[in-house]
Amino acid sequence: MQVGYKLATEAFGPAEIVQQTVRAERAGFDFVELSDHFHPWLDNQGHSGFTWSMLGAMAARTERIGLATGVTCPIIRYHPAIVAQAAATVAILSDNRFTLGIGAGERLNEHVVGQGWPAVRIRHRMLREALEIIKLLWQGGYQSYDGQYLQLEDARVFDLPDTPPVIAVATGGEMASTIAAELGDGLFATEPRSDLVEAYTGAGGDGPTYAEVPMAWAPDEDTAAQAALDTTRWALTGWKVMSELPNPVNFDAASSTVKLDDIKQQFSCGPDLDRHVAQAQPYVDAGFDHVVLMNAGPDPDGFLDVCEKELIERVRSLTPSS
Repeated sequence: MQVGYKLATEAFGPAEIVQQTVRAERAGFDFVELSDHFHPWLDNQGHSGFTWSMLGAMAARTERIGLATGVTCPIIRYHPAIVAQAAATVAILSDNRFTLGIGAGERLNEHVVGQGWPAVRIRHRMLREALEIIKLLWQGGYQSYDGQYLQLEDARVFDLPDTPPVIAVATGGEMASTIAAELGDGLFATEPRSDLVEAYTGAGGDGPTYAEVPMAWAPDEDTAAQAALDTTRWALTGWKVMSELPNPVNFDAASSTVKLDDIKQQFSCGPDLDRHVAQAQPYVDAGFDHVVLMNAGPDPDGFLDVCEKELIERVRSLTPSS
């Protein structure tokens, strides 16, 4: 079991994200994971720095901790050739500590380039082509690709790491889990669903399986829950909503009916570490072996302190049905 820390790039500026990475390494986390967004989910989060610039700085400021995108969409805002080049560079700068999390994206971030937002079945077809292009470029040499949706013309990534980064593909259903098994090296999810892992392994996948665990740490339960309500209530709208709305104002409206009690049902809130450990258990039971602690509480330094003292090791020691 590996334990990671989710960096809230929508809630903190780029310099603070880099500093939190340094602190997470000192605390003992195995890896950190950060989203790759153009917009925050809500305007009051206030940030959304360029992930690839932050990754370069994170690689330079750390020595041991793994780095992962959670996740990058390589089909609209980026061409997969750019993602292939960026990921290869970060892998080199980090001495092969980088994992490329890949997914079919959200309208929130991809619509900004004016290329529309295809239906999910089309996005999955585009994702397949993007993964094929990335892996093709990582073979070295000049490459071309003629897909139904994506093309590559006589391109070469000159700086490649000795070992290509692991590609963890985000899933919310059987189709994406199958893509992860066929074209990726691992799985990425946000729900404690064993069916996602079973679909991945059933299709031949045998790599690492990542999952985010929602928590909100603070000295008391209501303070923690209120912070999560203020900045992270969008997470309760569900993936079909999260993937389709175009701007933070839409997420504000869609999540306006979320109450404090709703947050407490979804997040483990407050100072009780037993509750936070219990929050992670269903993900371990579902078959995930890389658990990411996602803190929506108001005090990241306080959370990192309790992680260093006790929480990381308690989560790391979890076994199925322990």
